[in-house]
Amino acid sequence: MSPNLPSILNPTEEDIALLLAAKVHVGSKSRVHLINIGKTWEMLVLAARIIAAVDPNDVCVISASPYEHRAVLQYTASTGAQAIVGRFTLGSFTNYVARSFKEPRLVVVTDSRANIHAIKEASYANAAFIAFCDVDSPLNL
Repeated sequence: MSPNLPSILNPTEEDIALLLAAKVHVGSKSRVHLINIGKTWEMLVLAARIIAAVDPNDVCVISASPYEHRAVLQYTASTGAQAIVGRFTLGSFTNYVARSFKEPRLVVVTDSRANIHAIKEASYANAAFIAFCDVDSPLNL
């Protein structure tokens, strides 16, 4: 589908059907925004390649919403990454004296609006971050 990706990373019909079933292409409940599924697939592949390039011990996955806790905990249990579910404690990446101090190289955030403090702290600690967002997410920090 995409000329920039190797053929093995191109989406199959099943992948597109799963994205459509998950309503990834519909942006907002109040207003209809249609999102390009091809670009979404390319960004997912890019995020997967970045996560695969980093040692799992240096990845921290953060979820504030209770709907995402189970997925984050299952991911971290199977890969060995660190998880922060629930409320993010300020200073977790910048205050080395804190009990919850972590030094991740990559921070993955499940919702950019709910986890804005984690994104800001990751930038202060010079850690890269990947944030999943929707059309209602703010573009500035």
